[in-house]
Amino acid sequence: MSSLTDRYLAATLRAVPAPRRAEISSELRAAIEDMIDDRTGAGQDAEAAEREVLTELGQPERLAARYADRRLQLIGPTYYLVWQRVLRLMLATVPGTVGVVVGVLEATVGDDPGRAVGVGITSAFQTAVQIAFWVTLGFAVLERTDTSLNLPEWSVDQLPEGPAERDVRLTDTCASVAMLLLTLAFLPWQHFQPWVSDTDGDRIPLLDPALWSSWLPFLAAVLVASLVLEVAKYRAGRWTWPLVAVNAALDLAFAVPVIVLLLTDRLLNPELVRRFDWLRTDGHLDTVARVTVVVVAAITVWDVAENIVKARRHHA
Repeated sequence: MSSLTDRYLAATLRAVPAPRRAEISSELRAAIEDMIDDRTGAGQDAEAAEREVLTELGQPERLAARYADRRLQLIGPTYYLVWQRVLRLMLATVPGTVGVVVGVLEATVGDDPGRAVGVGITSAFQTAVQIAFWVTLGFAVLERTDTSLNLPEWSVDQLPEGPAERDVRLTDTCASVAMLLLTLAFLPWQHFQPWVSDTDGDRIPLLDPALWSSWLPFLAAVLVASLVLEVAKYRAGRWTWPLVAVNAALDLAFAVPVIVLLLTDRLLNPELVRRFDWLRTDGHLDTVARVTVVVVAAITVWDVAENIVKARRHHA
């Protein structure tokens, strides 16, 4: 029957490269025998000494990994924090965005809003799983190949500022995100599932369908950028001057085209205007356009001014 030492050596050598097995076997056996001799020389029983020595050396696979200079973790301390930051950032933004976009598209082309919600949630979950897998795989490959990312050394300049009271609260962010999502969903919804019908029963989109080749995709992109800004604003916890500038640019990027389209009678669907006689009489269409322009301009100016005040109050 093999001794404990022979069994331990066999278990260890199975996990080391074949060319080094003879060298490691001789070295490890000699080390074990020396450690046993030290204990038996102090009066300990040989069998008990052998058991204690092998227990002290630990699991054979771990010992083999040390001999082979092989890591036993998927992602080690070198890249763990970078992997964690990248994974958190992507999981916080990408799955939700994909889920909303897929859900909106499904709702606009299908007849079952409930199914659209399920499809959106499923797409978000699948996206999260794919992100977790591929990001982790990428960093595991970097770890195994000892690829350097040339990351800057940490310094005290990277320490975050002391805790401060938040100017941007979660409830406000959620309300803003919900409003932006509703507006974003309205653009395709009013086209594919309009609730206004003509005299023949055909549905009429509210906005001019010709705008899908020009302004509507641009406005949708502005809304998506505004969603990203809301996330960045919440993470910052306060209004900074760069955030104020980006917010003002996005406000103007949305408001100016809407105002121009309203004043040039190109926003509403001409079929919709012909459907309602009162819009075409006594200048009612112009009145609706002017009132809407005033409301849009007032909201834009108020939002920009309010954010400037918040930023100045924080930096005062």
